[in-house]
Amino acid sequence: MKIFILGAGRMGAWLVEALCLDHDVAVFDLDPHKLQYFFRARKISDLAEIRDFAPEMMINAVNLAQTGPAFEEALPYLPEDCLLADIASVKTGLKERYRSLGKRFVSTHPMFGPTFADVRNLEREHAVVIRESDPLGKKFFRDFFQDLRLHVHEYSFEEHDETIAYSLSVPFASTLVFAACMKKQEAPGTTFRRHMDIARGLFAEDDQLLSEILFNPATIRQIERINSRLSFLTHVIRERDGEELQRFLDKLRRNIA
Repeated sequence: MKIFILGAGRMGAWLVEALCLDHDVAVFDLDPHKLQYFFRARKISDLAEIRDFAPEMMINAVNLAQTGPAFEEALPYLPEDCLLADIASVKTGLKERYRSLGKRFVSTHPMFGPTFADVRNLEREHAVVIRESDPLGKKFFRDFFQDLRLHVHEYSFEEHDETIAYSLSVPFASTLVFAACMKKQEAPGTTFRRHMDIARGLFAEDDQLLSEILFNPATIRQIERINSRLSFLTHVIRERDGEELQRFLDKLRRNIA
C-alpha cells in the first residue's frame, strides 16, 4: 500500500520505520531535519508533492491541536478515495471532523510511547482501533498491530476517551503530584527511586502530549476521584484511625488483585 505519513515526531517516526518495510511510505514534517534519517521512505518537502505520490492512505501523526488543520492542508493534494487515518491520543472532536469531511477514515491509538516502551518488543503493549472506522482500514491496522504482537482493542470514540482518562490521566496526575513534592534531598529508598524513574520518563515526553491527555474532557472526573481518595486518606492519617486504615488497605488490595 502507498501510505503518506504527516508528522515525523516520535510516533510518526516509529510508524515510518515500522511500515516502510512492507509498504511504499512517504513522510512530511514542517521540520525538514526530522526527515534526514529515513532511508527507506520518500521524503516530501512540499505538500504539493503528495499529488505525484498518490497515497492510498494518509496517516495524520501531528499533535492533537494541529490534527484538524493538518487534514485541511493536505486534503487538496490527496486522491479522492484516499483513506484518512489518525493516531491521536484523545479523540475529542475527531468524530465530527471526519463526518464533516465526508471521507473514509480509520482512527487508532497505539497505547505506548517510545519513551517508555521497547519498540523492538511490544508483546505487553496495547493498541486501540475505533469501532466506527472504515472496515478495510480497521483490518489494515488490526493486522499491522497484531503482526507486532500488540493486544488490540476496539472502542467507540467515546469509550476510547473514557479509557484514556482512566488508564493515562490517573497515573499522569499521580506522577505530577509526586514531582510537585520533590525537594533537594537524597532519598535512598527503592520505591522512591522507582517513582522517580517513572517521573523522569513522563517529563521526557512532549509537553503537547501531556496537555492532550490532561485536557481530555473525561479527565476531570478522574482527578476528582483522586482528590476524594486523598481527602479520605488525609482524614484517616490525621485521626490515626488504625481500623479504618486497615479496611482501606484491604479494599485497595482487592482493587488491584
